[in-house]
Amino acid sequence: MPYFDAASTAPLHPVARQALLAALDEGWADPARPYRSGRQARMLLDAARETVAEVLGARPDEVSFTSSGTQAVQLGLLGALRGRRRHGAHLLHSAVEHSAVLHTAERWEADGGTATAVPVDRHGRVSAEEFAAAVRPDTVLAALQSANHEVGTLQPVTETAALLGDVPLLVDAAQSAGRLPVPAGWSLLTASAHKWGGPAGVGVLAVRKGVRWSSPLPADEREGGRVPGFANLPAIVAAAAALRAVRDGAEAENARLRALVDLIRRRVPQLVPAVEVVGHPEDRLPHLVTFSCLYVDGEVLLGALDRAGFAVGSGSSCTSSTLTPSHVLAAMGVLTEGNVRISLPAGTTPAEVDAFLDVLPRAVAGIRAPLGLDLPPLGAAAPAETLVLDTLGKHCPIPVIELAKHIDEVAPGGRVAVLSDDEAARHDIPAWCEMCGHTYTGEAPAADYGADRGTAYLVQRNS
Repeated sequence: MPYFDAASTAPLHPVARQALLAALDEGWADPARPYRSGRQARMLLDAARETVAEVLGARPDEVSFTSSGTQAVQLGLLGALRGRRRHGAHLLHSAVEHSAVLHTAERWEADGGTATAVPVDRHGRVSAEEFAAAVRPDTVLAALQSANHEVGTLQPVTETAALLGDVPLLVDAAQSAGRLPVPAGWSLLTASAHKWGGPAGVGVLAVRKGVRWSSPLPADEREGGRVPGFANLPAIVAAAAALRAVRDGAEAENARLRALVDLIRRRVPQLVPAVEVVGHPEDRLPHLVTFSCLYVDGEVLLGALDRAGFAVGSGSSCTSSTLTPSHVLAAMGVLTEGNVRISLPAGTTPAEVDAFLDVLPRAVAGIRAPLGLDLPPLGAAAPAETLVLDTLGKHCPIPVIELAKHIDEVAPGGRVAVLSDDEAARHDIPAWCEMCGHTYTGEAPAADYGADRGTAYLVQRNS
């Protein structure tokens, strides 16, 4: 089965496998102990730390190993906030950060701090000037990812850091570490080994010398006092070996994967009607592309592709269990339904991409077929009237599907009011209007249209 979900976790790099097996035999002892096997383990740990530090542009004593990228983000944020608490209690971050940042911000606010999310443009990119303008006198820490996990857009980290003054910047480099050079200007840096082909269970937290950082956890002498517990030394050794190998081959592999992603970006809109490719067209990760298909449930599409032999990801969480749209896509103002994220691992072949492009149109068509989207128009309503579509109790993408099916029932200039109590409709209906050339005119209480709950989303037909 072609595996196209490297942004979630990359396959274990062959070099990592070899290093892991060797370290299981040689690095099992406690590196804090002075006897021979302990000293040998310590040498392996120091060598791994030096390798990771060199690739990330840090000093070895600035690097600590955690149990995951999420833990690295949480410890980095909470430690810096705690260490600088005398200066204030305000955290600044982009609206499209990983959930590890957002959940930490929620916890910080619950404990009495404050946090601000800086908006992004339709490509998912912040403005360095707008980000810096959101700094307040009590801002003690800022967080800005190097590249977005869902759509691959690169952020202007270096430009932003230069405008932040004395405010330290935490950069989540999970998706870019090893693939791209680490952007300059960071004060704290986090990464995750399984994103670059290392084993799961190894994260990296780097804290620049001079940055005030105080552990939010009880004191522990390991990993510079930043991360408690016994380090998983064999996995750390394997992670460092994989990072070096990926970095050394990144230039050639990035060029190869970018060409395949360019093909996907170009061909998908040609092969599948009503598709929007999202994320920045140029300033993006070389191996990742995301697109949204109108009138399709993303989880259903992923299931269809899985049955066809392709493992892909989705930036959308709009499922029957959570009913929550992707915060990244919502912040971008793009469609949150029918979302597919393709992230190619090293070694992906053109034949595998061609096979995917052959399967995708049939999978989407099969899902759309029962919806009646190809039915002829059912007639036109009077322009002065508003067509009311009651989709209350129905979840995405049903409100948008009903809008697409019935928009031609009003004449050009006429209005449609879509009644919905699904939060995703607040993002998806304006995004549909943007894609299809109609005008989203706002929202009104559903009670204005005779409903006892929900919101009326108002659309004007343009042609």
